[in-house]
Formats: sequence, structure tokens, C-alpha cells
Amino acid sequence: MCIPGPDVKGQDSPTLASMDNRPRLLLPAAAGLLLLAAVVFALLAGSSGKSNAGGSSQSTPSPTGFDGAALPPGVTAPAFALTDQNGHRLSLGSLRGRPVLLAFPYTRCRNSCVLVAQQIRGALDELPSPPAVVLISADPAGDTPARIGSFLTRVSLAGRASYLTGTAPELRKVWREYRVTPSSAGPAAYGKYATVLLIDANGKERVLYGPEQLTPESLSHDIRKLQGG
Repeated sequence: MCIPGPDVKGQDSPTLASMDNRPRLLLPAAAGLLLLAAVVFALLAGSSGKSNAGGSSQSTPSPTGFDGAALPPGVTAPAFALTDQNGHRLSLGSLRGRPVLLAFPYTRCRNSCVLVAQQIRGALDELPSPPAVVLISADPAGDTPARIGSFLTRVSLAGRASYLTGTAPELRKVWREYRVTPSSAGPAAYGKYATVLLIDANGKERVLYGPEQLTPESLSHDIRKLQGG
């Protein structure tokens, strides 16, 4: 900001006395400029934590220590027993003793399912001791063994995840209990509500991730926390 000084045109050169007085005359103006600068700095600092669209301030660490959304304590994950890509029956109860990462993709899904699978794979790459990864079909009619094998290979989860299918009634029950939007709702609705759930070693639901929260870093951090690391 430029503050004009007095018009000195036509004035005589300053005397020694007037020069002696000058610092005392300029001090209030300098103080005013410093105060103004401090106010502008404070206003800029206060607005830096807000989004350009006037949204909420920057996120703060969760008191639970999880990066995902911590769920209410003590909720047991609903049981299921379905068939994996190798034709073997797998139940949630058989995985007790280790954390379980649970997601609900389908092989004909394009963007959202591939993105979720890539985030899961990224988290597994960061973990020396991975959890059990269980993928339950959201489209039993389309998820044939050949398509499942191709999907797992494409997203680098072959040999690292169990992809479970079952009859339509079996899967509808699981979707309902886990509040899953199936593929029949359409790609937009499915993608909006696609979630990943972490279940602890005691079979309790612990952390939920929506599409906007899911990153390899958040998943690997929370899995380590469940593992006691």
C-alpha cells in the first residue's frame, strides 16, 4: 500500500532542527503501517484453513486414531459363508484372529471397482503382514469364475484376495446386513456408496471408508493399528 506524503514542491531545504524532529513525526505513521500489516496478516492466516468455496476448515486428526470413519464399538460383523474363486467355502468366522478387509466389487464394473481394488492393492504393498482380503460379489449373475480370475489379475490381487460369490438369495442377505448398494442399482448409485470395511481380529466392525476417504495410506495405517503395530 502506498501512502502519499506531504507535497514538498517549492519548500525550502529542511533545517537541522526540522530533521531532528522528523523521526518523532514519522513514528506514529510507521506504527500505523505495522498495525495495518499485522491485521492483514491475521486475516490471511485465518482464511487459509478454509476452502475457496467456503467449506469447512482443514480436517484434524480423529480422536480414535483411525484415518477412516471409526464405527461404534462392540458391533459384531454379520456372519456369512460363501464360495471363493477356487470353489472353496469360506466363512467370516474362519478368519478370526486376524483383521479382515471387506469390499463388494463386481467384475463388469469399470471405474469405481478398479479404483477401490487399486487402493487395496496399494495398501497391501505397504504391509509386511497383510490382513485377510475378502471381496464379495455385488453382481452374482455377471461374476463368472473366468471374469473373477481376469479381474483379480488385472488389479494385481490374484493370490492376495478371496472373491466370494453365492446364490442371489445368499448375496441379497449379505448386502442387506452390510448395507451394500448392489450393481443392479446402476453404476452411479453403486459408485457413490461403494465402501470398504475393516473388521478386527475379534470379528467386530471397526472402520469404514467411503470413496472419498479411501487411500492406500489410510488403509495401511488403520490395518497396522488393528494389528497392534
